[in-house]
Amino acid sequence: MTAARIRVATTPPTIDDILDAARARIDRLAADEVAAEVASGAILVDIRPQAQRAAEGQAAGAIVIERNVLEWRCDPASDARLPAAVDHDVRWIILCSQGYTSSLAAAALQDLGLHRATDVVGGYEALSAVA
Repeated sequence: MTAARIRVATTPPTIDDILDAARARIDRLAADEVAAEVASGAILVDIRPQAQRAAEGQAAGAIVIERNVLEWRCDPASDARLPAAVDHDVRWIILCSQGYTSSLAAAALQDLGLHRATDVVGGYEALSAVA
């Protein structure tokens, strides 16, 4: 006798579900906490596309790594890593325009073992308001 297969219908997650899951494991920073973190050695990374940076402004003290290459530049095991990507304890602070894409990006870095990766609540818009 063959066991009957039961098919359970599942609903694919929405982007809001994925964002909520990412943020649930990230200790996000308020914009007014960023300067102290950078002064303590954290690396602020602006992942906004060039056109967005040109329209909105530059983030003081940030290095630019566009989103499509972020994991390769931050992973200490990657041949394309930045010199700052020395180990998995680096504190990466990811910045996008409003703090949505950066949450997903920080979660992706955590998936690589970069356990201190985080992002900024409100993104560049919040950061520029406290500057």
